[in-house]
Amino acid sequence: MSETPQLSPEEEARIREAVASAVLGTPEGLAESLEHDPESYLRLVSATRTGAEETSRLLRKAVQGARAAGHSWDTIGRLLGVSRQAAQQRFAAKDTAVPKGSPERRVLTMLTAFNEMAALAEAGLERWELVDFGPLYHAVEASDRQWEYRRVPFAVAGRGRRMEADGWIEVGTYFPWSYYKRPLKNS
Repeated sequence: MSETPQLSPEEEARIREAVASAVLGTPEGLAESLEHDPESYLRLVSATRTGAEETSRLLRKAVQGARAAGHSWDTIGRLLGVSRQAAQQRFAAKDTAVPKGSPERRVLTMLTAFNEMAALAEAGLERWELVDFGPLYHAVEASDRQWEYRRVPFAVAGRGRRMEADGWIEVGTYFPWSYYKRPLKNS
């Protein structure tokens, strides 16, 4: 793997400003009310807590995505400013094993962001329906029809509604991606 990528100071500043702007700007009139309303500071605490929860969730998904793309715990730990062990303890996915021997369900493993769509396309044509996913795996169940799959960037405004209008079913989101499925029309 390559050297750990770093954000430029300008990129870090833009992200910090965007998060602060979202926290201050989303609750209606919050920024303006801080000048004269002591209660608004409690709304600020609540908005900041929500922002922290969301950034924590996004960080967890980003780390899982980096692992799925093949990056080591050592590299991720260096980027986070912690040891490999600390990164692994905090962010390692919980056991997602599926009981073995079930002919109705199988787990596609060792998948990365670079090979998962090809594996899903093949499974879909073989009548396997995507039902669950996580870092380095997709779980599929036997189906009576063929399936097609799409992976799109998370939170592109309006895209989910357009896809659902075209018959796509959202399977779920694994930051930075949302996964969709739909039965093939000819199956």
